[in-house]
Amino acid sequence: MFLNQFKHELWKLFGKKRTYIGFGAFLLAQNVIILMFRFSNATGGMRRALEGGGYPVTEFLTSITIATQVVIPIAYLLLPLYGALIGGDLVAKEAEDGTLRMILSRPISRLRLLTLKWLAGALFSIVLSLSLGLFGWAFASLWFPQGGLFATQLGEGPGFTLFTPGDGLRHYLLAHVVLCSKAITVMGMAFVFSCFNMKPAAATVLALSFLFANFVLMNIPWFQEYRTWFITHHLNAWQWVFLQPIPWSRMTESLSLLLGFNVTFFVIGATAFQVRDIKS
Repeated sequence: MFLNQFKHELWKLFGKKRTYIGFGAFLLAQNVIILMFRFSNATGGMRRALEGGGYPVTEFLTSITIATQVVIPIAYLLLPLYGALIGGDLVAKEAEDGTLRMILSRPISRLRLLTLKWLAGALFSIVLSLSLGLFGWAFASLWFPQGGLFATQLGEGPGFTLFTPGDGLRHYLLAHVVLCSKAITVMGMAFVFSCFNMKPAAATVLALSFLFANFVLMNIPWFQEYRTWFITHHLNAWQWVFLQPIPWSRMTESLSLLLGFNVTFFVIGATAFQVRDIKS
């Protein structure tokens, strides 16, 4: 029964047209950025960095390099937006449409219903994150050759890192696996607001506002020593995959904290939903 109900939640989620807005935005944004890299002088800085270090440009100005650069703005702006959009819809949209009362009239607990919805949202977040990497690499491959990975403006501090073709692809894939934790956490953040008595748009805006406030405070120069206190610092753990060596201890710590955030979000949302009067 649990699997049947989970399939039903997935059918409802992926049956909505608005669910695919994020995928469409990714396709458009990635193509625009990749075409700008291909037909403008945007790669000039990367060329100078490679030539200055004595590295062959043709071996590292590749599809995997461009795809990695494309991830940066999308992971910062679009991924949280569409993750929060889905999370804010999961409960609040059904309450707004009046279908939530019909669902709860059946012999299913509220906690089980929320668990099913959260799992559906988490699966969507994983698909969204992995599609970001797949689309970026596929479209970049149409305009740039295969080769090594030149990772710049990623991780922490200035400089860049170079990877052989095989290592570059492995780091690229691992980065998107870790990026799933960011998408799931943002979705869960909007999900907890969705469990309260509010509109879907309000739940989405509140989650994005909380995220934006953390980002602004984290980047105030006087608060640099408190960076680890903000959730946005840990959401960007995916970038550390491109450091050499990978700081596994810090990444494990951040992923553990994100797991704690997700559990906390779910407990708060479940508590609010449990005492909520759905008929009002």
